[in-house]
Amino acid sequence: MQQVKLLMVCLGNICRSPLAQGILESKVDTEKILVDSAGTAAYHIGSPPDPRSIAIAKKYGIDLSSQRARQFRREDFTIFSKIYVMDHANYKNIIALAQSEKEREKVALILTDHREVPDPYYGGEEGFQSCFDLLDEACERIKESYSL
Repeated sequence: MQQVKLLMVCLGNICRSPLAQGILESKVDTEKILVDSAGTAAYHIGSPPDPRSIAIAKKYGIDLSSQRARQFRREDFTIFSKIYVMDHANYKNIIALAQSEKEREKVALILTDHREVPDPYYGGEEGFQSCFDLLDEACERIKESYSL
């Protein structure tokens, strides 16, 4: 069986997408599913996740400390089977880079019903808890969609 490769994308790759990556990795066999994350902007390249993302993940036994932010690259369309974005702005930014219908079809909002995962960066701890809860539910659905 070929390894499924999934990419989580948010704006800076320090809050939402690292959480999504860590949550999904904790739910799947990482030999069968590779999960990575990236940002649409270059603000935080090389930085670890936001300390509040690290803290909320740690609360649930998930370690994000080895992750480092990177920016989405064109070749990600070739590498990844599916690209999950956190909000409509991320969606528009990634779709704008797509050069074919096949690439556009790989991109989807991580939540159903066109809902967004709010960016908790400028908020308090409760925003990170809410973000974790939304992503945990989404990652459970993603896991089930791959029957793993």
